[in-house]
Amino acid sequence: MGNVALIIRIMPESPEVDLDDLKSRIKAAIVGLHEIREEPIGFGLKALKAAVVVSDAGGESDAVEARINGLEGVERAEIVELTLT
Repeated sequence: MGNVALIIRIMPESPEVDLDDLKSRIKAAIVGLHEIREEPIGFGLKALKAAVVVSDAGGESDAVEARINGLEGVERAEIVELTLT
């Protein structure tokens, strides 16, 4: 078994969502988080991009995506890149 690197785009519900608070809650919820940064989208809205490394066992990447989608203030999280490490 190997590992998979995921890049996940996280869209907040609105521009008023405190991104620093959201980042800290994501860090607490996700094991294997390597980096999280802001990415401007437009009209004052910023997305977060998170780099996460998980096992390539079945369902791990979906579980991470679901965990982030379940956080308050997250409109949606989607895996935008996936590669074996």
